[in-house]
Amino acid sequence: MEIGLHVSDFTWSGGPQTLAQDLTRVAVAAEDAGFAKLSVMDHVWQIGMIGPPEHDMLEAYTTLGYLAARTTRIELLAWVTAVVYREPGLLAKLVTTLDVLSEGRAWLGIGAAWNEPEARGLGLPFPPTAERFERLEEALEIILQMWSGKDAPYSGRHYQLERTLNVPAPLRRPHPPILIGGSGEKKTLRLVARYAQACNLFAGPDVEHKLDVLRAHCQDVGRDYDEIEKTVIGSLDPGPGGEKIDALLGDIQRLAGLGVTHYHGSVPDVDTLRPLELLGERLIPAAAEL
Repeated sequence: MEIGLHVSDFTWSGGPQTLAQDLTRVAVAAEDAGFAKLSVMDHVWQIGMIGPPEHDMLEAYTTLGYLAARTTRIELLAWVTAVVYREPGLLAKLVTTLDVLSEGRAWLGIGAAWNEPEARGLGLPFPPTAERFERLEEALEIILQMWSGKDAPYSGRHYQLERTLNVPAPLRRPHPPILIGGSGEKKTLRLVARYAQACNLFAGPDVEHKLDVLRAHCQDVGRDYDEIEKTVIGSLDPGPGGEKIDALLGDIQRLAGLGVTHYHGSVPDVDTLRPLELLGERLIPAAAEL
């Protein structure tokens, strides 16, 4: 089982004046601790379950580009990109650029988007749910076509591209892995079966059921279920002195028994670095043995 770090809160004690240096310290500490992936949210306002919208939030792909220059091994992605915030051709170019400049460490995390207030607030497109899922599937087709080296036109219901040229190509072969976030049984997990290298579920009691649904979709489309990496996102709180790590490891053991191979989460007080050190000392090595 791999462990990944999700940085979802940038309202740190030093404020914006030290945010670049603080983020560098967090990224380097995560890499040194053995975290496999480092992600940021694709939100432009803070989300309600973490804090008020007025809290500090950095744009995802600018931040990932910065992190690519500050790290050397950890894999990088947005967890997850809101498909309607960027045109698919530009998104393919963004992730390609991240992959090239990180020397092959980029993933595409993507989903149908959900935060309507921030989209309306900043004038970003936010069509109805059904259309967002249609756009998500077309975006996946476009991005995969661009990553295949083909530059033919693409004509869909929502997107029309005259030439899907993408130079340079990503370094990762056959292309940066695609993670589709969400646990919707009818649409999201079907898209995972058709297009993705990884799914992402919430670390709750229904993980086993959701994986059964994904397995059924894979059978329907002729996809090998075992090809898809199963990831979950949940809490990564070690406690001030590491007292919560044993319980956390128990949860991770349960998930590993279901076939989950990557556990991803936010770490409270991550800017103090001590929680990352505790997880690196006690959780990450134990999880690697599962």
